[in-house]
Amino acid sequence: RGPNVGARPSSGPQRQVMYQRILVPIDGSPTSHRGLTEAIALAKITGGGIGLVHVVDELSIAMSADSFAGFSADILPLLREGGEKILQLAKQRVATAGIEVDTMLREVFAGRVSSIILEEAAAWRADLIVLGTHGRRGVGRVLLGSDAEQVLRSASVPVLLVRAA
Repeated sequence: RGPNVGARPSSGPQRQVMYQRILVPIDGSPTSHRGLTEAIALAKITGGGIGLVHVVDELSIAMSADSFAGFSADILPLLREGGEKILQLAKQRVATAGIEVDTMLREVFAGRVSSIILEEAAAWRADLIVLGTHGRRGVGRVLLGSDAEQVLRSASVPVLLVRAA
């Protein structure tokens, strides 16, 4: 889980440097890429590291693939593979910027993506979560729910929401 990401050698009095461990949930969307861009800029300023997390949401896939029930078993391995590719591309982008990076691929079947993000933030000891959001309002937010909103409400660390362009 990358205990040394963002670690600095101790010299003299202990000084807390803000945002050394920045967790960035990514899903390959333009919105999550914007969140990653902001996290990279912030990590450059603070000298921190970035943890990338991708969550494969099996329940959403199973529900949307209900009419394709025979194919759902074939879809999940492809989604995991796609998640690994998303993580690798983002990892290359972060590493190219000269920032230390960890990656985490998680799956959720019966829970919310936001719960997995919060679990990873705690396990990785993140001190900031940066995540892209579509900024939906009204019926769109009610019908689709908002993992970004759930993270914002429940996180024990600061959350930076980056809106889509």
